[in-house]
Amino acid sequence: MTKILDEMLSQEIASSIKSQPKKCFDNAYRAALAIEGTIYVQGFLVIPAISEQPLEYGWLELGDRIIDPTFPRLGVTAENLYYFPAQSLSIKKLTAILEESKEDYPLDDPLPVYGDVPYEYYGDLMLGGTDYQTAYMLALDKCRELQIVQTQETN
Repeated sequence: MTKILDEMLSQEIASSIKSQPKKCFDNAYRAALAIEGTIYVQGFLVIPAISEQPLEYGWLELGDRIIDPTFPRLGVTAENLYYFPAQSLSIKKLTAILEESKEDYPLDDPLPVYGDVPYEYYGDLMLGGTDYQTAYMLALDKCRELQIVQTQETN
């Protein structure tokens, strides 16, 4: 089942936490603290109007809905967004990881979170395990599919 972006709730929470452009991981974390029962998700977002490549991205899930506190800052419609989850964390687990990261690496930004060591590398993109690799490949396939459709429509 594909989860649907809840545009109204995404806009409401973006306003209440004063979400910032290009800060999707921080926005998602702050929103998760404000909305009970959500799951913090990291993965990839495909936005054909903005990039030909998948973007590493963070959002929330609540049941069968996606809550994206960065959505209002993207300047696109929901129909043009494709989410590919790689990792889901409860708020309790995420908070514990962030506290430990801040203690162990105080100069580094603790978000995004990449799971257990050892990490698997793929290209020069980022750290992440096989779930990240799978989500990235699915997102990349979607980018290619959209490019083919766009090419066919312009011909």
